[in-house]
Amino acid sequence: MPVITPFRRSQRPPDDAPDAPDDPGTPGAPGPAPLAALGARLAHWRTWRTRHRRTAVVVRRVTTALSAILVLGALLLPNTFVALEPNRFARIPAEAVVAAVLLLCLPRVPRLVAAALFGTALGALTVLNLLDMGFTEYLGRSFNLVLDWGLLDDAQSYVADSMGGAAATWAAVGALALTAGLVVLMALAAVRLGELLAAHRERAARGALMAATVWMTCVALGVQTFGVPLATTSASRAAEAQAHRVVDTLRDEAAFAKEAKADRFGATPGAQLVPDLRGKDIVFAFIESYGRSAVEDPVMAPGVDRTLDARTEALAKAGFHARSGWLTSATYGGSSWLGHSTFLSGLWVDNQQRYRTVTAGDHLTLTKAFEKTGDWDTVGIMPGVQKAWPEADWYGLDKVYDASDMGYRGPKFSWSTMPDQYALEAFQRLEHGRRRDRPLMAEVILTSSHQPWAPIPRMVGWDEVGDGSVYDGIEAAGVEASDVITDSARSKEEYGKSIRYSVTSLTQWLERYGTDDTVLVFLGDHQPIARVSGNHASRDVPVSVVAKDPKVLDAIDDWHWTEGLQPAKDAPVWRMSSFRDRFLTAYGSTPHPTGAGD
Repeated sequence: MPVITPFRRSQRPPDDAPDAPDDPGTPGAPGPAPLAALGARLAHWRTWRTRHRRTAVVVRRVTTALSAILVLGALLLPNTFVALEPNRFARIPAEAVVAAVLLLCLPRVPRLVAAALFGTALGALTVLNLLDMGFTEYLGRSFNLVLDWGLLDDAQSYVADSMGGAAATWAAVGALALTAGLVVLMALAAVRLGELLAAHRERAARGALMAATVWMTCVALGVQTFGVPLATTSASRAAEAQAHRVVDTLRDEAAFAKEAKADRFGATPGAQLVPDLRGKDIVFAFIESYGRSAVEDPVMAPGVDRTLDARTEALAKAGFHARSGWLTSATYGGSSWLGHSTFLSGLWVDNQQRYRTVTAGDHLTLTKAFEKTGDWDTVGIMPGVQKAWPEADWYGLDKVYDASDMGYRGPKFSWSTMPDQYALEAFQRLEHGRRRDRPLMAEVILTSSHQPWAPIPRMVGWDEVGDGSVYDGIEAAGVEASDVITDSARSKEEYGKSIRYSVTSLTQWLERYGTDDTVLVFLGDHQPIARVSGNHASRDVPVSVVAKDPKVLDAIDDWHWTEGLQPAKDAPVWRMSSFRDRFLTAYGSTPHPTGAGD
């Protein structure tokens, strides 16, 4: 017997109803296709939830638990790796109590909006906390919301140079996905928890009241769990710190612009600048990441100290003597250009805005002082520069040799475009070894000790350097960057080796090619990253003055620096920004100040 399905009135359209459009997404349809598709999915979800009640309950409870974990975790997340400990997450955040009370007081639509905004803000704060972690680990400071976005491009370039373009691309995609995912998931989690509170209003209100009472009691009594206060406002403090950082940055920009106009030697005539160094070839050399940790850390120091002692002895046999001290760098772990500009300008250039301000002005740099005299040819040896570098004019360099100008045909060593020994041999071939009418002043930036310190070049015979092809086999046999970059102990070992290589390259160049009139000033630009130098390491770097002419070192006797290439632990420590004026004064320069009103 056939089954007859009754026809429902609701399934039959009225006779006078208009024809339905064929495609709900075409123009003239009652609603756009995406909304129709969303409605269909919601209907499907409701049907599935009805058919699988127990599973739906489990899914709902898991979603709620994950939402609570996500929101509470974000509220309690510190902004440094050092503080990332379990006890930090066993606390009561005041922000959660306040948010719960606020959401309970709002009707549905305002509640949804408020919850979504709260979650979005919390997601953004979480991203900033993660950026703070990374910047503290690598640069020894927190992320600056105003200035540091440009450094993210540099970070991607560093990853590309160290681990390949594919790794850099995936890292960038992953970072963007993580950022978007955190913000969206945090907003959804906050909305989920807000709706749960509204669904159980009475119990939620009692719970919020109890939590507020416990929080205030813990504050009053100073209750602690696992060594940290049980009641906290860490999220609010983190947001406040970010806001203060923005305000301080904007204020600092105007104050530093005024400071940069004041210059003790700004109006000094060229004839009165460094008269006691007339006829000398002056070389200012920076060794990448050469920090105090290299000569004092128990893992790295033994090898580095042996190298410094051996090179001091070898230079002495060649007639060179040295004095060494400490300078406190304006940067840490990276941003080498901040250290270079601080050392040479006599200003404390510790962020990108200050760097842009000072390089756009006419503040006298130590290198430009030699150009201003008219008695020196001035050059820059910049193997790390791979694009236009307009700062050359500000530094007073007549000619700059970048990575493409030195004739190198060998392999890159991770980030470093060429080994230090090759760069110094090219300097000798292109400039220092040439006959000239005037002495030479050179700024040399050595890069082989740049992180990730793998692979590291090794010394070859100076006559074998050639066009750099000799380094092919050395690079191929070297350590992979990926094997070093995530291993703190291995990073320390390889970093120490890189410093030994750079110091050896520079001092052998001086021993081989230096003359009675050569004066070498070399230093580190900053300490290596915290994973190598250690948490809370100083920002001190070694600095040495090396010369054959005893008058050059006699002029700095009152500096009380240590004899040799290794500064004593108790040797004087100066801010890096103080070196320019001390150096100019020591070698006979006459101050003629300029001021903000000049």
